[in-house]
Amino acid sequence: MDVNTTNKAPKGTIAIEEAVLNPSGIAWMAETATLFNPSSSSTSSGNPLQHLHGHTTHLLDIHDTRLAQMDAHGVEYMLLSLTSPGPQGQSSPLAAEQLAREANDWLAREVSKNPTRFGALASVSMHDAEEAAGEVRRAVRELGMYGVIINDYQEVEAGGEGDRGKKVQAVWKGVEDLGVPVYMHPRYPPNKELGQGTGTAERKHLLGAAVQFHLDLSKHLYAICSSGVFDEFPGVQVVVGHLGEGIPFNLWRADHWYNKPVKKASRPSKHDYGYYFKHNISITTSGFFSTPGLKFCIDQIGVKRCLFSIDYPYDTIEEAQTWWKGVDLPDKEKEMVARENAIRLFKLPLEL
Repeated sequence: MDVNTTNKAPKGTIAIEEAVLNPSGIAWMAETATLFNPSSSSTSSGNPLQHLHGHTTHLLDIHDTRLAQMDAHGVEYMLLSLTSPGPQGQSSPLAAEQLAREANDWLAREVSKNPTRFGALASVSMHDAEEAAGEVRRAVRELGMYGVIINDYQEVEAGGEGDRGKKVQAVWKGVEDLGVPVYMHPRYPPNKELGQGTGTAERKHLLGAAVQFHLDLSKHLYAICSSGVFDEFPGVQVVVGHLGEGIPFNLWRADHWYNKPVKKASRPSKHDYGYYFKHNISITTSGFFSTPGLKFCIDQIGVKRCLFSIDYPYDTIEEAQTWWKGVDLPDKEKEMVARENAIRLFKLPLEL
């Protein structure tokens, strides 16, 4: 397919949590079909596309419907990333590493067809932090990617440790040295865990973006802050969507209790959660089109830490842009959230 690389829209929004799926990813994506549609049948036979959720066609598309919608509604640029869970959904280290490399190579080729409108975040397997750091270096230096996406926790084989413990320090050091952000994204739990222990099988209505995503990922983000990662690697920048997965709305209480004398005497980190949300963490509007919510977040962590995003195709470009056009922020603040903060944070090749 020939793509018009000179097709450059006027300045508009920059969206940075926008999902894609490479054609070779259809098989692993089909494994999660029952989470999106519990009534779907087994994927062990037949065409796996039959068992995928309704977003698959849009995930596979970059240069046609997606770009047309961007043009129609005023999106200047998208940072694309492999849809969740990506490599984090693979318990086999070799399978996860192969999935990440293939997806990164494919996405880099797609972006190169129209680099004025698209950029990319790299996928990584977190089974082996040294290998992950190497893939990040390759993706940034050789493939031209602007950051990394990690889908919450790494699924591991029985007895494995995955991305827990000090082993992950190589990744934090690698992204700090490269000067690229890490986008932390939620994920569904493994299918094998749905019926175990906590009653998840009976609570499928809680899974996904409405409830489970922000509860699971917010705990991971709190843990990163309080572990001392940002003290050891102060240049690391983390981005999280959905207006911070609820954390900005809990910051006062989290800091209130984290600063109690007994906590301050024993905690691993030098600072409280609010400090790191003002120095190391940025949030986006992906899938959270609430003007009061955005204004509250700006008040809590500062306008420089808030970025626009859509969460396409799980939310529509039209809905996000219609909301954004009606947001009543001061002009300078609105421009910062819409595009300037993203350009500076990800070092995008776009004019401020």
